This record gives sequence, structure tokens and C-alpha cells, in this order.
Amino acid sequence: QVRLVESGGGLVQAGGSLRLSCAASERTGSDYVMGWFRQAPGKEREFVAAINRIGSDTRYQDSVKGRFTISRANAKNTVYLQMNSLKPEDTAVYHCAASRLSGVFTTRPAYDYWGQGTQVTVSS
Repeated sequence: QVRLVESGGGLVQAGGSLRLSCAASERTGSDYVMGWFRQAPGKEREFVAAINRIGSDTRYQDSVKGRFTISRANAKNTVYLQMNSLKPEDTAVYHCAASRLSGVFTTRPAYDYWGQGTQVTVSS
């Protein structure tokens, strides 16, 4: 089983930027679809972004489109989430996830492996 470890979370002011990283314990190149989800207190875990196996196709939640960018470096077994123009409503625990299916997925059941999460807090 693949292990996923997120990093890069922290406290940032509204309008600022953060880049989250997700390191995998084994190669992700061409083998795993990768996604980011987030969960705020009292809310369900929601889809944020996803990227296909080779990084040629992406999907975003409407609320982050144009502000967040998902990318991957398969040779480094790492997926990134660049977050710009952060808003207080972006505050959540961010989890990365991996799927061995083919495609780009926006729903939780499609993903097989999950990281422990990293906290992102945006203040105004």
C-alpha cells in the first residue's frame, strides 16, 4: 500500500499563498491519479483538485478555480497544490489521495489511499 504524507500547511493572511506537498512512499508516475480534498470543522470532506496520471488533465472545485493549481512531479513521487489568493473560507485540513483507477476523479470513493492531512488556516 502506498503511504501519503502532506506538508506545507500553516497560518497565512488572506490574500497570501501556500504550497502544499504530498510525498508518496512509492512511484506515482503513470500509476496513480492524485487528488486533494479538504475538511473544515463541522463539515464534510470536500473535493478540491485532481490530476491524472501524467499531469495532462486536471479538475478543480469551482470555489478554488483560478486560485489553486495542482501539479505533480512523478520522478519525485510528489504532488503539489499551489494555493494563491487565499480566503478565510479556505481554512481546513487538506488531505491528498491516490487512486489506481484511470481518469480524473472528484469523489472520495474513487480514491484508495489517503494522507493524514495538513492544517491550513487563513486569517483576515
